[in-house]
Amino acid sequence: MKIAWLGTGIMGFSMCSHLLKNNYQVSAYNRSKEKADPLKELGAKICTSVAEAVADADYIFSIVGYPQDVYEVILGTDGAINNAKKGAVLVDMTTSKPSLAQEIYENAKDKGLFALDAPVSGGDKGAKAGTLAIMVGGDKDVFEKTKPLFACMGKTIEYMGTSGLGQHTKMANQILIAGNMAGAVEALLYATKAGLDLDQVIDVIGSGAAGSVAINDLGRRIAKNDFAPGFFIKHFIKDMGIALEESAKMGLSLPALGIINQFYQAARSLDYMEDGTQALYKICAQLNGMNK
Repeated sequence: MKIAWLGTGIMGFSMCSHLLKNNYQVSAYNRSKEKADPLKELGAKICTSVAEAVADADYIFSIVGYPQDVYEVILGTDGAINNAKKGAVLVDMTTSKPSLAQEIYENAKDKGLFALDAPVSGGDKGAKAGTLAIMVGGDKDVFEKTKPLFACMGKTIEYMGTSGLGQHTKMANQILIAGNMAGAVEALLYATKAGLDLDQVIDVIGSGAAGSVAINDLGRRIAKNDFAPGFFIKHFIKDMGIALEESAKMGLSLPALGIINQFYQAARSLDYMEDGTQALYKICAQLNGMNK
């Protein structure tokens, strides 16, 4: 079985490495080649184009930054659909637009290919540990056939329904994370102002009803003044934009998400776009005249 992997960033690198460690034959491509090169040590063939990577692949996985990147690597002239062999399975694991997932599905079908949308949750830690939650849309028989590969990367692997429903599930996930993250940073900002030890606060409230990844993991990073990205602010802004756009299409108003999105938009002017989502703490601190 031959696998093509497109995108070796913070998430993709670790996810691809799990396939290699399970002895799958992988051809990898990344726009910045130096980010893919270390996979050679695990046995990957490093390619200089999407076309080269996907040419003989039975399965083609992609995890890139934005919907326009997904379009380019999958639907573009030099993308996967135009260069894959018939019968190949395309699996986009980027958090992207449900409508784009459906467009990929239909185009793949026309070319004699199969497509799944399979975004993930769990951040950099989940990617490294192989414990991601993977939410999948597409044909169920194709999902079942692909499940052993998903099992190399994730612990919770769930078929959500037809094409696009994996992405809709991820939007629900991101809406919840947005609220959790905002609550965590404001709780820790309050604790800081009150003169409390942040790690001690997290020990207590993180073990009760307020426990979440936002407080127990990212909260610890805030306490250490660590704002390095496990998940980029710029990508979370993209995700909230998709969630708000999809909500509007469905006639939904999500006022809390809209307010949190405004907080994150401040990251553009404060030069935090390359920080992790926990850097919302710095934004809130500056709004209150506090320094971290």
